[in-house]
Amino acid sequence: MMSYPVEWYSTSTQEAWAEKKSFSYTEESANLSLNGELHQLVEGFGGCFNELGYIALQHLSEEQRHEIFYSLFHPDGDHKFTICRLPIGASDYAEKWYSHNETDGDLEMKYFSIDRDFKYLIPYIKEAQSYNPDLKFFASPWSPPTWMKYPKAYNYGTLRWEKEILEAYALYFVKFVQAYEEQGIPIHQIHVQNEVIADQKFPSCVWTGEQLREFIADYLGPAFEQHGLDTEIWLGTINAPDPWEELLKKRTTDFDDYAGIVLSDPKAYSYIKGVGYQWAGKNAIKRTVDSYPELRYMQTENECGDGENSWDYARYVYNLYQHYFSHGVNAYIYWNMVLEPRGRSTWGWEQNSMITVDPQTKQYTFNPEYYVMKHFAHFIAPGSRRIGLQGTWTGKSVAFRNPDGEIVVVINNPFKEARRLNLNAGDQTLSFELEAGSFNTIVIKK
Repeated sequence: MMSYPVEWYSTSTQEAWAEKKSFSYTEESANLSLNGELHQLVEGFGGCFNELGYIALQHLSEEQRHEIFYSLFHPDGDHKFTICRLPIGASDYAEKWYSHNETDGDLEMKYFSIDRDFKYLIPYIKEAQSYNPDLKFFASPWSPPTWMKYPKAYNYGTLRWEKEILEAYALYFVKFVQAYEEQGIPIHQIHVQNEVIADQKFPSCVWTGEQLREFIADYLGPAFEQHGLDTEIWLGTINAPDPWEELLKKRTTDFDDYAGIVLSDPKAYSYIKGVGYQWAGKNAIKRTVDSYPELRYMQTENECGDGENSWDYARYVYNLYQHYFSHGVNAYIYWNMVLEPRGRSTWGWEQNSMITVDPQTKQYTFNPEYYVMKHFAHFIAPGSRRIGLQGTWTGKSVAFRNPDGEIVVVINNPFKEARRLNLNAGDQTLSFELEAGSFNTIVIKK
């Protein structure tokens, strides 16, 4: 039997990212095995650039900011982020609400401007690019310009469904991609609307599946073609009907009210490269992947908690990574990478972040979800393939084969006591004692 070098890292409430050496080879039966089936390619991991994150970073010294940016973005850092999100206009974590054109009736987009973004977003992105010049970006609006909506407001409402408005809104996307390209920030993907189902207190806009289909097929796709853009159009970000009981009350069996309606239309489908799901979208992704396995998929916004950054919520978030990758996503995107304590938005919502910056002490803290991300992103490289698993640990783990042949297994022991993992990787079975409540990454270097 040939033995391969093995690395094992574990995070528990006692210690974060501890390298373990106490595994052994065993003749015992495996309770987790690689079944040899290769599934989707992995494109990478990332987070979202938001104004409040950059404001939090300004409390730190240049050296401290270097440590954070290196850990998140550098190819030798903790997370090696390769694809990140940014808002088109204000997200719910902007310092204030805005769009890139509030000149009422400017259908030709003569007054389109990204000037506001030079205050926070562009410096934030540029600093990240200095650590990884190959960083890719996707963007989505939380709200169109208010004069394009009914009612005329950033929060609530819908897009005015008038031909000249729809043409102007498609041009709005074109202008955004062009403006960012001029700043050396190529936009690789456009997702049409953040959370198409959500009518929120913060910037939002509700769409139906039929509207998304028509806008992509008749306006956005043709506009990108006309202006020679190679930016991909994605059907996202879909938060899916939730709760499902609302659909059941309508006595419908079709839960694919968005992806199914859009993707079944040949013209709209011809423009779409992938689907972005988040939040309650986790309930719909398997159906869409099963129906359209040739497309690419992304978890576009990690669920955000309540600002406590607790260990228990990190365990829940681990399950989200495992669920989304097991059901076919090619990339997983965190929400706010950095926030101040409690992560309070300008409209009052408190949310988690990977890193907390305290404006009083001028220090930063790596939160539990920082390490959940590290357990996935540190060793799982772009171009890796997910490997099928079998055994009693399957629902708590996910495995990948890197382009260089390395096997990476990420596994959670959710129990209150240590449990034995016997992992079969072909011609050998490795035995690990997983600490109670721990996250683990096992790397087999072939």
